[in-house]
Amino acid sequence: MPEARLSYRDIALFFFPLVLNVQLMSISHTIINSVLARLDNYVTALAGMSMAMIIHVFVSSPSYQNHTVTMAMARGRKSMLGVLVYIFTLSTSVALLLALVAYTRIGDLFFQLLGTPAEVVVEARKSLRIMLFLPFISGFRFFCQGLLLQARRTGLISFSTLIRVAGLFLFLALGRYWFSGAQLGAFGLVGCVATETLVISLTVWQVHPRLQPRGQEKNFREIFSFGLPLAYSSCLQQAIPLLITAIIGRLTDGALVLAAFGVIRGFVFLLAGPMRNLQQTYLALVREARDSRRLLHFSLLLASFLSLLLLLVAGPLNNLILGQFMGVETALRQYLAAAMALCAIFPFFYGGCHLLRGWFSDAEKTYLLGKSTIVKCCFMLLLWWPLVNFQLPVSGIVIAVFLLISAEGLEAGFLFLQRRHELRNAGPLAPLKTSS
Repeated sequence: MPEARLSYRDIALFFFPLVLNVQLMSISHTIINSVLARLDNYVTALAGMSMAMIIHVFVSSPSYQNHTVTMAMARGRKSMLGVLVYIFTLSTSVALLLALVAYTRIGDLFFQLLGTPAEVVVEARKSLRIMLFLPFISGFRFFCQGLLLQARRTGLISFSTLIRVAGLFLFLALGRYWFSGAQLGAFGLVGCVATETLVISLTVWQVHPRLQPRGQEKNFREIFSFGLPLAYSSCLQQAIPLLITAIIGRLTDGALVLAAFGVIRGFVFLLAGPMRNLQQTYLALVREARDSRRLLHFSLLLASFLSLLLLLVAGPLNNLILGQFMGVETALRQYLAAAMALCAIFPFFYGGCHLLRGWFSDAEKTYLLGKSTIVKCCFMLLLWWPLVNFQLPVSGIVIAVFLLISAEGLEAGFLFLQRRHELRNAGPLAPLKTSS
């Protein structure tokens, strides 16, 4: 008996709890910053925590696809063990890199390269020493999330994140007795993530999500071959904003561009961020060609809505949202308005990239995802020299947004062409699911 057709309701029930999950995680970081902002040494505390998070996010980014690896590779007891070995190996590597930054002279060189003040370095290193445990805790959390994603129980993921936010207040209150400065923020972060991991692991134990039949069991070599390209692809994704920042900071209006780009990027990823959940949505829900088309239509509707919101913020709601709510000065708001409007096409490219990432992950061709991010980084490096040396007679923030959008457009185009090539080579005997 054929499965029921995938509906918009099915997609929404899976997709929007993931959006809530992302927003709740963002709230937890806001809470930490609000507590640190009330300390006596709030400037160094906030700067130290910010620097520690920048380093942690960049170094830990290879593990951000662990839930995708679990979704695609966990097909039975043997492959579940293999996924756990992969996650533990990756977590160990991340923890060792963080330890090098926190304890050795390699960290000194890294902070010098970033131009970090000495007092901020001290705070950042204290925080990183507490965060050394985080890769292992987060690794197991991603594993549990992957099992729940595979079982389409995304509401349980959001519930555990809600407990994380509630627990954060407790850890920040208790942490005041043992920690100060940025260390307090790091303790709160590790504590609340550990609480979330405990809750979600108990949830998985209680609900016993059934593994979806996705072919035969995978061995260690196949799991690592699938996961490692996703790992370095995720790391290179984090390098793109760093490369854009390095370019625009060298323009004639560098300081103004950096300030405007920070505002735009934060707002764009707040609105367009949910589109990245399309990769996991594809893996969990798409079973045949018509499911793929339905998810594509859903993503286009969502991207159109987010695009409209960005246009409203750039125009009629500019003063209300950016001025009154975010406190952005009038001159800066006027400077970035046109660039913000240009960002209206970003959700389409961003959503397209993650839909295609879902397709390639499902087809177990993640090495092409690694190639796509390498192409994107090379594109940035090729533009670096001409943009910095020729100083085009264009507003710097327009250049920054062009780089941001064109990078996603280039990746989407590359993956689309690769997908068409794969389908052409598959021939008429290709499965229906990959023929859409």
